[in-house]
Amino acid sequence: MGNGIRQAGADDPARGRRGRHRLFAWGVAMAAHALILALILQQFPKPVEMFEPQAVTVELVAPPAPPPAPPAPEPKPKPTPQPPKPSQARSHLPVKAQVRPIHMAVHAPVPQALFAARAPPAPAPTELSAAEVAGAITAGSGSGSGSAGGACDMVRRLQDALRRDPRVRAAVEESHRAAGGRGAAIMVWNGDWIRNGGEDGKGLAGVRQAIAVEVAFAPEACKAEPVRGLVLISLTDAPGAAKLALGGGRWRWSDLLFAR
Repeated sequence: MGNGIRQAGADDPARGRRGRHRLFAWGVAMAAHALILALILQQFPKPVEMFEPQAVTVELVAPPAPPPAPPAPEPKPKPTPQPPKPSQARSHLPVKAQVRPIHMAVHAPVPQALFAARAPPAPAPTELSAAEVAGAITAGSGSGSGSAGGACDMVRRLQDALRRDPRVRAAVEESHRAAGGRGAAIMVWNGDWIRNGGEDGKGLAGVRQAIAVEVAFAPEACKAEPVRGLVLISLTDAPGAAKLALGGGRWRWSDLLFAR
């Protein structure tokens, strides 16, 4: 029989080759399926490994007991009131105030005439005699520096301004009458304003203001002009008219603006 199969195979070589081809195709197919299966399995994620933390042991402990409350203090016995001593009893008795009448001496009002008599008298105007004003600079006699008929005749300028002011004339005439009309002139400035009569402040207020204003508006060359000796200003041309005197030594008209 074996001889018969070998004989049949030997007799059909084409059939034997087909059998070998079929086995080879099956092997290749099995290998391809195995490769595909391996690739499919690689696409799935790996399973997550669960991590179990270490267990912690918890022990329950009962809280401590609160400390016992302190015992309540025992009530102290109230002291027995004692009767007051005689000296203390008398101290609480009402005291009667003794009011004594005060006799105040009432003095009669002092007459105002006594105060007026004690008050210091007002200083009299400073008078200059005719001999003291002899040679004084007057209006039209020059500018004060010895140059007669100069462009700056400040004496004339002041005299005209004082004559135009009725208040200045009244104040000078009042001071002239207070002096008794005996002097030749009333001194108002000798480097500082001189207080005359009972007027407040230094110098006749109206006269001082009028002189200062007139000098302030004078030309600078006239204010800076040097003057020697006294200057005599007459309020009118009538005989015995009130006169004012100012200056002394060497000075300038601008000094009147900066007097102390």
